Amino acid sequence: MDRSEKAIFTNMCMVYDINQNVLVLDRKDTEWGGITFPGGHIEKGESFTDSVIREIYEETGLHISCPQLCGIKQWPHNDGSRYVVLFYKTDQFTGEITSSDEGDVYWAKLDELKDMDLAEGMDQMLKVFLEENLSEYYCCISDGEWKKELK
Repeated sequence: MDRSEKAIFTNMCMVYDINQNVLVLDRKDTEWGGITFPGGHIEKGESFTDSVIREIYEETGLHISCPQLCGIKQWPHNDGSRYVVLFYKTDQFTGEITSSDEGDVYWAKLDELKDMDLAEGMDQMLKVFLEENLSEYYCCISDGEWKKELK
């Protein structure tokens, strides 16, 4: 029995400072728009860590270092593959923020995020980023309905 499956790997990073500010991206995407953390696709052959460093630079202009893996989100993708988002966080960065084609980037107070126009599911993803007893946001289809669990 073949236990392998096709997977799509992406990342997302919560960049934060000592004043409880987080870097947010207001995504322009019509399918998944709203406030989220920056990130993107991991290229074939690229290390996960290198990819998050690259994606944050491309989307925000910041050079991050020491990104720490803090959780994952996964769900079945339309093509039958598994879509995996690796969650990272870091407070190590240099540079000036610059918006990209993905959307506007800016600093926001962490405790004000819940009142913002968050991208779909971002409220649950925030829990994985912030609560040490959680490490996964798992979504699957069960009995024809989407089932979403924090683990």
